[in-house]
Amino acid sequence: MKTGSCLCGAVSFEVRGALRPTIACHCTQCRKQTGTYMSATSCADGELALRRQDGLKWFRSSEKAQRGFCMECGSVLFWKEDGSDTTSIAAGSIDGPSGAPLEGHIFCASAGDYYEIAGGSYRKDRW
Repeated sequence: MKTGSCLCGAVSFEVRGALRPTIACHCTQCRKQTGTYMSATSCADGELALRRQDGLKWFRSSEKAQRGFCMECGSVLFWKEDGSDTTSIAAGSIDGPSGAPLEGHIFCASAGDYYEIAGGSYRKDRW
């Protein structure tokens, strides 16, 4: 089991199953939300339990997805595609080692000019 939270603790969660390897997303939305790219792992919805959610706010960021963040401290936490049975989790929100190494990069054509894309076994311009 893994645990995680936002910076202030108003949102905390646990994952009771395996985490997918981490994927770095360089799309414009992720860059605007984080200031750089979003590194996220994911798990099945049935394996994600919110322990505290009084700070959790969901924002509809597109016609097909929403993003979860803490409305108290601003921490980026989740990404959820409509109709999916998985939730993406910001890798940095997980306590201790995640056990979910960087697998690759997506939306590389949208990457910022202020950083280099490094690591992982693949780079794609789409998902």
